[in-house]
Amino acid sequence: MTAGTTEPEEYAADPAARKREQRGWYFYDFACSVYSTSVLTVFLGPYLTSVAKAAADAEGYVHPLGIPVRAGSLFAYAVSASIVVAVLVMPLVGAVADRTGRKKPLLAAAAYVGATATAAMFFLAGERYLLGAFLLIVANASISVSMVLYNAYLPQIAEPDERDAVSSRGWAFGYTSGALVLVLNLVLYSGHDSFGLTEGEAVRICLASAGVWWGAFTVVPLRRLRDRRLGPEAGGGAGGGGVGSGWRQLRATLKDMRRHPLTLSFLLAYLVYNDGVQTVISQASVFGSEELGLDQTTLITAVLLVQVLAVAGALGMGRLARSYGAKRTILGSLAVWTLILVAGYLLPADAPVFFFCLAAAIGLVLGGSQALSRSLFSHLVPRGKEAEYFSAYEMSDRGLSWLGPLVFGLAYQLTGSYRDAIISLVIFFVVGFTLLARVPVRRAVAAAGNPIPDRI
Repeated sequence: MTAGTTEPEEYAADPAARKREQRGWYFYDFACSVYSTSVLTVFLGPYLTSVAKAAADAEGYVHPLGIPVRAGSLFAYAVSASIVVAVLVMPLVGAVADRTGRKKPLLAAAAYVGATATAAMFFLAGERYLLGAFLLIVANASISVSMVLYNAYLPQIAEPDERDAVSSRGWAFGYTSGALVLVLNLVLYSGHDSFGLTEGEAVRICLASAGVWWGAFTVVPLRRLRDRRLGPEAGGGAGGGGVGSGWRQLRATLKDMRRHPLTLSFLLAYLVYNDGVQTVISQASVFGSEELGLDQTTLITAVLLVQVLAVAGALGMGRLARSYGAKRTILGSLAVWTLILVAGYLLPADAPVFFFCLAAAIGLVLGGSQALSRSLFSHLVPRGKEAEYFSAYEMSDRGLSWLGPLVFGLAYQLTGSYRDAIISLVIFFVVGFTLLARVPVRRAVAAAGNPIPDRI
């Protein structure tokens, strides 16, 4: 959508059509969140680490491309590498989407590349750690690219006063699907003997099934979401969608963003604190299995608890935002995140009950902090720049969240302690809190040319 286009505003005036599109939009969270939970959070970290350890030399190192890497750091490094790949692709995709107005074909391509790579994890066995790292990089980069396009629909399908609630419902849909599939995973993994499967085969089926789920439910948003036609002044004419023009539009977008320093200030704060959130999500299962000595069933149960409480947390924090504003609610969640990491550092080994308490705390703040950050940013985006600005947001959300996994991996490589690695993440929440507290969000909304909600 761009300036000079009237269709989106007319379409938004039809409540029934808008609700239908919102319901379709929720289902992409329902589709892809299974990757984030079952693959990235639960199974792939410990499993890829075990595959790497099987291939390691006597000193515990593998040598991808001749580089010595401690086997226990491989997963964190692969996550970091996937984000670097996403950084190179996401801005181009966002620029092309706004220039052509064709978000759906790009969303479909990114989603199905990621789903295919995830399904192919069924073949990750033996000492194939390089295959695992490659598929992780492809799948994780693909979900980041798809989320640029998914998030860019939010300003087009929801009125300003609806966005906190719509964004929170999207996260709730995602956590609901994550919980449902984790229950099925738990049944399969716990009873793998009765199904005639080895433990490794059960894990590989769980990984692959997430890809199948992702691809199957992506059909719903692709049927219901609508591409908006562009006027000729928007650059949607002949040749407007080429790769070269996409990069030219990206350069123009970066130049334009300098005109909105308050929006950039929010992005900087979000980049920092979300780096901590994403690292905790991706490394929690490795921390639990390798440092605390917890078995896979305990980890699955803990993440299932996170999913269930994250639904309530996302919806509950959405209600808090209506009373206290999104900014204050996010700041409160960052304070809780800091306490969670300190508690994790002090957590005794082989103590499932304490780990479940920590998982419950994570669930209550996880969905809400992410959903409210997304809806808050939607108010700071100039009209007609949604996909391009959300590509910058997604770079902060996933694309620039490479530093946390890198710090986590380096801390373990240097110290051999996952406790030292987990406590190092506190700095991301403290700095992020400080930066967000300094952003005058009402002025930022006004500067972007958008109506200011009663509570923000």
